[in-house]
Parts: sequence; structure tokens; C-alpha cells
Amino acid sequence: MLDLKDLSGGWGSTTVIDGLSLRVEVGETVAIIGRNGVGKTTLLELIVGRAQRHAGEIRIDGVELSASRTFLRSQHGLGYVPQQREVFPSLTVLENLTVAKRPGRWNEAVLFDLFPALAQRRKSLGRFLSGGEQQMLSIARALIGNPKLLLMDEPSEGLAPVIVEQLVLAIRSVVADKSLAVLLVEQRTDIALDLSERCLIMDRGRFVHESPSGELRGNPERVAELMGLETTL
Repeated sequence: MLDLKDLSGGWGSTTVIDGLSLRVEVGETVAIIGRNGVGKTTLLELIVGRAQRHAGEIRIDGVELSASRTFLRSQHGLGYVPQQREVFPSLTVLENLTVAKRPGRWNEAVLFDLFPALAQRRKSLGRFLSGGEQQMLSIARALIGNPKLLLMDEPSEGLAPVIVEQLVLAIRSVVADKSLAVLLVEQRTDIALDLSERCLIMDRGRFVHESPSGELRGNPERVAELMGLETTL
């Protein structure tokens, strides 16, 4: 579903991602973890088309989109939950969903079942939602576009533990459905490993370790050790 080949890029002339390759299969959930500042968010922004690609290929569902604008990538099945949520503050919850809606299994009824808090706030403006509600809306807005590939950047960041627990349950339901591929960047390694089948550790714009998530689950000492690796695959 996602195929990156020798991808390099960053912000302006600055290279953050350096010769990176990655495949994510249909229905697969892959987690990317690593220390702050190693390039995880920049990688997602390159896939979306908001950072500057210097070299390499980006294919979504077999379609070469390396030079395509962001809206064309969306039309080819890319959904994105950005780190800053980026909900439309002057639109209601329902309007935020309506502007992103495309035909498919993910519709308002399904998403309000997935996020009951949004159902209760459907007429509230985005600016009046709590941080947790905005994160739920950001995920719901990405899903209602019925993507083939969903990118999620730090969905648990800055949220209270009870809200994180609710979000994890909802995301687990999404990934268990196997109807779309998911690439998850998450600072909470326990959450990343719990939700994914495969884990990659990033350092300095490259992947330095790859393994099934189950091999690292429940072993924070090993994860911490790997996150300090200097050699590349």
C-alpha cells in the first residue's frame, strides 16, 4: 500500500530524511518510534507532500506520487492525522466531517459509534473542543475520507491518561478491521508496540532497527537500548 524507495528530504535545503526505504502492506499496521528530533514527523510530512522531497520515490497503492500535490495524494487514498490535529476551528464537528467525506464504510454513524464524545458534541465548533475531543475529531476526519493508507502522528501527545485510554481502544478497533494500512508515529513506545504488528526505530533520518512488535512488547530496556543505535540496516 505504501512503498518508499531511497527517500530523502526535509525542510527547504535541509536534509532530515536520508535515503530511507519502507514498504507497508495492505491491512498492516507499522509503528515508527525514536527519540525526539530524529525525523519521524518529517517522514510523514514527506509522504503527505508538505515537506520538500530531494530524491527518491513515494508510491501509494502502486501509484507514483512523489511530485504530486497533497490533495492528489489524498484522492489516491492517503489519510493523515497530523501532530497538531489541525481541526477547522470555525466549523462544527459535523461540518469538519462533512468537508472531508468520501463514499465508503467510514461514515458519520460509524464514527460517532467509535467516538461517542463526538456524537454528543456534533454541533460544537472545533475551537470549543477539548484537546482529546480535537484529537478524536482529527482521526474521525481522516477516516471519513475512507483512505487506503492512514498516517498518524503522535495521537496520544499531551492528553490525559483517561483520554489516551479511550483513543487507544478506538485506534485498536480501526487497525483490527484490516481494511486499511496504518503507519503510526508514537512517542509512547508501549502504545506503539501494542497497536502495531511491525516496529521500526528511527535515528538521524534513517531506520536503525526493524522487528515484529511482539519481540519488543513488554521489554522497555531492550527498546531503550535499540533507540540508541548508531548503525543502519
